[in-house]
Amino acid sequence: MVFKILDASAFYAGVPFRTSEDCYTTTIVYDEIKHIKKNHNALETLIETSRLKIREPEKKFLEMAIDAAKNSGDFQQLSKEDLSIIALGIEVNGEIITDDFAISNVGKNLGLKISSIMTQGIKTVGKWVHYCPGCRVNLKSGNECPMCGSSLKRKLLKS
Repeated sequence: MVFKILDASAFYAGVPFRTSEDCYTTTIVYDEIKHIKKNHNALETLIETSRLKIREPEKKFLEMAIDAAKNSGDFQQLSKEDLSIIALGIEVNGEIITDDFAISNVGKNLGLKISSIMTQGIKTVGKWVHYCPGCRVNLKSGNECPMCGSSLKRKLLKS
């Protein structure tokens, strides 16, 4: 069974409303999007018919998602909702439906299946590093070069 895991962008694009497949999300993502089609009770209908399931990832998978995001350099770009989606993807080895490039990069670095909705998705998977344009030194994080004080920039190192 393939688990389709939806982030907020999938709901805004209407994915669960136009598929008959079961979809999963987390409580904090549901809280973020529950206003969608509220007047029509669309989300409640999906839950009542078991086409949308709310599931929390175990803590160890959330920790794995955080570690993977830090390792890829995407951690600063991800919300707790995003991390919960990645964690659920790790736990159930599901297909993450998203247009978020940071979620996609972390997920693909983990070997998860990622499907985009309204964009072409990411073309390059890799790890982000911070670098100083003055000293030309790579750093794991930061805003300012510890050697010369220049503002750091980010670049993606292809994997």
